[in-house]
Amino acid sequence: MSLFSAIQVSSSGMSAQRMRAEMLVENMANAETTRTPEGGPYRRKDVVFSTDVQSSPFSAVFQSELGTGVKVADVITDSSAPDMRYVPGHPDADENGYVAFPKMNPAEEMVDLLNASRSYQANVSAMTAVKDMITNSIAIMK
Repeated sequence: MSLFSAIQVSSSGMSAQRMRAEMLVENMANAETTRTPEGGPYRRKDVVFSTDVQSSPFSAVFQSELGTGVKVADVITDSSAPDMRYVPGHPDADENGYVAFPKMNPAEEMVDLLNASRSYQANVSAMTAVKDMITNSIAIMK
């Protein structure tokens, strides 16, 4: 794999982790949303990753191998039953006083967001290392 392909692979990882972080933040922002345009409480969303062959604009010139990166294959919506809480004065309460809230754990969402952030940072570090290798290679050729 060429150094340019390595940059493409890290770039795909950063893009995928950014999308994952966006979904996690959306989940946390809607943790108490009981009414959506679709009806009912907000449903937690999560991204599904899959492998993706990365091509570099320089791959044809250098006849290098292509790297395997990552892409967001799908965004899935949680289909589990919502949490029912007894809140009789709530406008969305049923006849028994129960309100359907999104089924999610804010602590788990924060841990997942921290994981996405660290994965993004790891890809930035990998890109920086490749950039340093390219810079050092050019310096050696002088």
